[in-house]
Amino acid sequence: MACSRAPLATLSPVASSLPANCSLGQAPAGARVLVYTRTAGYRHASIPAATAAVQSLGAEHGFAVEHTEDGRQFTDANLARFAAVVFLQNSQKVLDSAQRAAFQRYIRAGHGYVGVHNSSNAEIDWPWYGELMGAFFLQHPKVQTATVLVADSTHASTRCLPARWTRPDEWYNFKTQPVAGAHILLAVDEKSYEGGTMGALHPLAWYHEFEGGRAWYTALGHFDEHFTDPVYRSHLVGGILWAIGR
Repeated sequence: MACSRAPLATLSPVASSLPANCSLGQAPAGARVLVYTRTAGYRHASIPAATAAVQSLGAEHGFAVEHTEDGRQFTDANLARFAAVVFLQNSQKVLDSAQRAAFQRYIRAGHGYVGVHNSSNAEIDWPWYGELMGAFFLQHPKVQTATVLVADSTHASTRCLPARWTRPDEWYNFKTQPVAGAHILLAVDEKSYEGGTMGALHPLAWYHEFEGGRAWYTALGHFDEHFTDPVYRSHLVGGILWAIGR
């Protein structure tokens, strides 16, 4: 489904501030993250802003960031340099069979995966990736403002979030609920907008341990402006730090 981009000024603002006592700490010394933004279908306009956000969050929280759109970076030797790989706004098939196999071995060796927004619409013919990421994208209604509910406030990626967070985004409906064993972190209140199809529990973010590795996913993050919002940035970096293994 083609993604829409309503002017953010016509929706409620996303700018917000963090609680004064909110601190997420630093990554382990020497931690390195690979940001992967290859697309083979729809390409989000927010990819440059999202990439810049991860780079600045790395500078703030002590992890190095490398960015690529080259699937040839997915080899055993290269992936071993990274504590986690961030799939950032990918779409459709972005890895070949050899790259997929290397990525599987990487996760099974105890490393981390972070998925952001449209990465749930990547590798849709690869069941293993669906199990790692948690649930494939189905479709979304028009961009509109809705209320996000924090289901678990103890995780690093939700610790700084308000219990009810009203903001505009693309509200993804998924093909299924997240895989068994996934811990849901955020949900959207379907009564606060039009077009939700998942019922009383409509997940937006979750995490789980998978085949020896760690996987964290958030459906939030459509607009450029989300990646400069301090609250969203705390959500994103909390997920990255958890996937790194802090």
